Amino acid sequence: MPEAFDAERTVGLVVGTVAATPLQFSVAVSPEQYLQLDDVVVTSRQLPDQPPVQVCGVVTNVEAVHEGARFASDVFLIQQGALPAEVAEVAQVSVTRVEPEVYVPPLPGAVVQRATGKQRESALYFDEMGEAKVPVGFGRDGNPVYINFEFVDGTRGAHVSISGVSGIATKTSFALFLLHSITSCGVLQAEAHNTKILVFSVKGEDLLFLDYANSRLAPGQRERYGALGLPATPFRNVRVFAPPRPGDPSGTPDVAARDKAVSPFYWTLAEFCADELLPFAFADAEDERAQYTMLIGQVAARLRRDAIPTGNDGAVKIAGVDPANDKIIRSFGDLVELLEAELGDDATRGTWVAGSAVTGSVNALLRRLRSAIKPLNAIIRGDLTHKGERSITTSRAQVTVVDLHNLPDRAQRFVVGVTLRGEFASKERQGTSRPLMFVVLDELNKYAPREGDSPIKQILLDVAERGRSLGVILIGAQQTASEVERRILSNCAIKVAGRLDPAEAERPEYGYLPPQQRVRAMLAKPGTMFIAQPDIPVPLAVDFPFPAWATRPSEKGAWAGVDEGPAAPSDPFATIPGARDDPPPF
Repeated sequence: MPEAFDAERTVGLVVGTVAATPLQFSVAVSPEQYLQLDDVVVTSRQLPDQPPVQVCGVVTNVEAVHEGARFASDVFLIQQGALPAEVAEVAQVSVTRVEPEVYVPPLPGAVVQRATGKQRESALYFDEMGEAKVPVGFGRDGNPVYINFEFVDGTRGAHVSISGVSGIATKTSFALFLLHSITSCGVLQAEAHNTKILVFSVKGEDLLFLDYANSRLAPGQRERYGALGLPATPFRNVRVFAPPRPGDPSGTPDVAARDKAVSPFYWTLAEFCADELLPFAFADAEDERAQYTMLIGQVAARLRRDAIPTGNDGAVKIAGVDPANDKIIRSFGDLVELLEAELGDDATRGTWVAGSAVTGSVNALLRRLRSAIKPLNAIIRGDLTHKGERSITTSRAQVTVVDLHNLPDRAQRFVVGVTLRGEFASKERQGTSRPLMFVVLDELNKYAPREGDSPIKQILLDVAERGRSLGVILIGAQQTASEVERRILSNCAIKVAGRLDPAEAERPEYGYLPPQQRVRAMLAKPGTMFIAQPDIPVPLAVDFPFPAWATRPSEKGAWAGVDEGPAAPSDPFATIPGARDDPPPF
């Protein structure tokens, strides 16, 4: 039943000069009141022999005019008192909910009030979310805004798309705040500690301090966390993986400002061959009609079949090659040299690829392999003495950060593709969707572009289309949603936009934003996001709190993490002791 109307909350009356419909109406704002964009209002209509119909909506536009003026210059006469006119302020309201569902327009002259308390909860469907409410910030009225977790965890939908201008839209900050809220608000209940978060860091070392308190967090911001029912604390259980330092035979991770819970990552040549990772060396989007792409699988299959490990360092020998090329392979460059010798020789080429392979296709394959030597040499190895943990895994911590910022673009693609394939396969073997795994991937348009094809794109499509049933949730961020594969965006139930570029805002991918919100998105300040979710007809503007975790070395406060093994040595020539065998408690 609609709540009784309160005179103190009355903001105006339904306008009679503009047609009201069951889905939209206008409000003449009282002289002593105001309405701003995103305010939630409610009105009512009495029907014969039925209970009152409560119509709730969100303000999407506000206009102020002089009634009685005909020309723009009349404003001066009105100000001087020479011309009679009245200021009229009219707010346009988009209907969000009708209770009971009798879709009739509100009548002109009907009282309109600001929705508060249970009326606001009802207008924005928060009352139907039950225990699935996840706080994501504050609305323009200063009250909490929630998303329905059932559209994140796969119950009714999954995946989150976040778009906006780099450096201003705070896409990554919002993604991490959302994860902090999910893991802290109680929506996961007993599963919270076992829920996994995999973050790929591509922009400096800013994401390597998630388990350090933010020394810049002001008391007022702490109170905002409390108002949302969240602790103003950093993530507690974080492990960082970073590539080895160039030229360091011990495999010391290449990080400068973090010294706790850091491990190097790389793949041995034995793993590269046995797991058929060669296609990921070509992870940049290519025309799927290119002939050389058919040869990649053939070469990878031969490496898997004939590669023989020669020791504990990951080096290999390839059985059945020309005796002149029969040597221990200790680097990716050595492997490429062998393939050049084998594929470039007419006598041995047929043992690697089909006899019908044309020389041009083979040469195209070799050209791309040669260009991959420099980017991949650092992470595909057979010459390191490191004996500790070196494989990227999410099993040792709740939050796993993979630092990619020191790697070239091609190497970044390789790491993302191989890591996602491994974690996705692990979830498939697990056979259950719980506990969930969240994957945070920035620059999604680079890994899953609209045009072309690549192994990474296929994996991300698989995550977007099947991840919901396996409990793998993608949180993708990109500057330009218009350049991301459509099928991935269409599978994202929650869509978020921060500050948008004017040209980008006009693209059809942002059709979920009403015209006025598209204009506002071009002016949005850092920390303001527009969130669209399936059960609320209008996107909501949200202001989320300042991060409670350090976002750069200068913000590092107290460490709140769990010591999960060896720290990164401060001495660049020191070695890392062996990792602990016993997994830490969550």
